[in-house]
Amino acid sequence: MFASLHTSTMAVDHVQSRGSLADLATKFRAGLKARAQRRALLSLDDHMLADIGLSYAQAHFEASRSLWDTRPLARR
Repeated sequence: MFASLHTSTMAVDHVQSRGSLADLATKFRAGLKARAQRRALLSLDDHMLADIGLSYAQAHFEASRSLWDTRPLARR
């Protein structure tokens, strides 16, 4: 019985560590927000981009990132 209880506890822990539907919804909203901000970069002219420390190429690269790629890029 102990082995069965231990095995089932491990299975529940594994499922819980994968995240919940609420976590997925939070990540999806963050992705949508990031996508909107990235697309807004494309509307900035060269002077505005320079003010925030980006080139046109960097802004274009940032805007092309995937919805799910919400990690910040490393600064050069």
